[in-house]
Amino acid sequence: MADQPTHHRGDQPTRHRNALTGAGRLTRLALRRDRVQLPVWILATTLLAATTHASVRKQFPTEAERITVLRTAVDAPAILMLRNAPTGTGDGDLMAFQILAFLAVLAGFMSTLAVVRHTRQNEETGRAELLGSTAVGRYAALTAALVVTAGANLVLVGLLTLTLVGNGLPVAGSVAFGLGVGAAGLTFAAVAAIAAQLSQSARTANGIAAASIGIGYLVRGLGDAFGQVHADGYTMTTAWPTWFSPIGWATLVQPYAGNRWWVLALPAALVVAGLGTALALNARRDLGAGLLADRPGPATAARGLLSPLGLAWRLQRGTLLGWAVAVGVFGVTVGSLSGAVEQAFSDSTGAARTLRELGGGSGSLVDAFYAAMLAMVGAMVAGYVVQALLRVRAEESTGRAEPTLATATGRLRWLGGHLVVVLLGAVALLGLAGLATGLVAGLTVGDLGDRTTDLTVAALVQVAPALILGGFVLTVFGLLPRLAVGLGWAGFTLSLVLGQLGELLNLPRAVRDISPFSHVPALPAAELSATPLLLLGAVAVALGGAGLLLFRRRDLA
Repeated sequence: MADQPTHHRGDQPTRHRNALTGAGRLTRLALRRDRVQLPVWILATTLLAATTHASVRKQFPTEAERITVLRTAVDAPAILMLRNAPTGTGDGDLMAFQILAFLAVLAGFMSTLAVVRHTRQNEETGRAELLGSTAVGRYAALTAALVVTAGANLVLVGLLTLTLVGNGLPVAGSVAFGLGVGAAGLTFAAVAAIAAQLSQSARTANGIAAASIGIGYLVRGLGDAFGQVHADGYTMTTAWPTWFSPIGWATLVQPYAGNRWWVLALPAALVVAGLGTALALNARRDLGAGLLADRPGPATAARGLLSPLGLAWRLQRGTLLGWAVAVGVFGVTVGSLSGAVEQAFSDSTGAARTLRELGGGSGSLVDAFYAAMLAMVGAMVAGYVVQALLRVRAEESTGRAEPTLATATGRLRWLGGHLVVVLLGAVALLGLAGLATGLVAGLTVGDLGDRTTDLTVAALVQVAPALILGGFVLTVFGLLPRLAVGLGWAGFTLSLVLGQLGELLNLPRAVRDISPFSHVPALPAAELSATPLLLLGAVAVALGGAGLLLFRRRDLA
């Protein structure tokens, strides 16, 4: 009888070593690919924390002004939804109140995009199959993505800590602040690792990860909005929903106000469980396939798909619907605060000054508030335009555009279909935001007609910077397609920081003018001027036209 194979206890570690073969080289490859993107994310997040700290010290120098601002916040659930529950009046406390939850969101997006980029995107584009034909283990690609992402978060934690300590904040609180942000990033990295195993496309995986970040932010906001106010009237204990949010865990550490280190055990446990789940799922699927199979479409296409415009609408409608829900909820929230704004901010000269600086106008506090909030809507819609137009790069890089353009459909018709859908979508989103804000505000103050008209017009003028950024994305897509995604989001981020925060950060006027957001009339706090809008429109048309011509003349990449 033939000898039976003998299994030794040493075989299992050998199999694990084989499964990780090549992880080190794939890590170096991922670091090379991300040598620009990850440093930009890390430095921008750190800079935002530093500038927020400087702004807090400048805008609210006295204890009385800080107490007034925080009392206003605890009385306004919408503010707590956007910030987080206040824990004190110190520099660190106030900075954490204003920016900690948002920094956790940034760390989450940095992490999820990196994980998906080095896992599902490599499989979708065929790079993983080429690498898999060599001596690469089953878990090597996922391990490399997680190592790079974990390293990026550790660097972020270190830079945040050093920056805040260097600005004079306590060491322990600064470490807690950085660890809270880094823990959120690692938690969502684990979520993205699972999403990459479930879906068959990088777009779907990124969508699942982004939805988890949005839900985490919303759940955290609900917990803070329904928290219990302390006897002092300006600090709070958050409600139970916050404990179910990875972003909420970052705020529950309470840097500078208690430094509750044990809370970090929650994201640590979720990270371990998430990574274990991702590795287990990775072992159960075929390369390039997802555990959630795509649903087959109908046997025959609808008539609308027979035109480039109809195809663009089919591809873009889901993104537009998601943004419509977001801006609609935001508009209703802003409109509901109209009755309390002037009373809340009139007692603090620092808060009123900050509000007018954000609003960019010299009118009443209420009008300045609307101008500031609608400028935020304009930034949101500009983000939609960048995201939606970058879809054409995804269609090209995955090879779906090539068979379409091999038919009688011309390049300009194909790209023009996406452009029309995105531009009309941007106008629709701004109109929805203005209408929702105006209707709720008008019902609140009893001036429905005028308030609705004024705020709808004020929202629609915000389309100008969105058009500029859309033209910039098209130009980059036509000239440097491989860098379109990175440069597109970099242009958006730079414009946002210079235009929306430039006044608060005391940046020179010439620097702020680089951003298209700096040239939009701050309606309804300022007078409507057609000249800057026409100039912005002309620049947008020039950039868009250049992008179309460049795409027409280059090869598909």
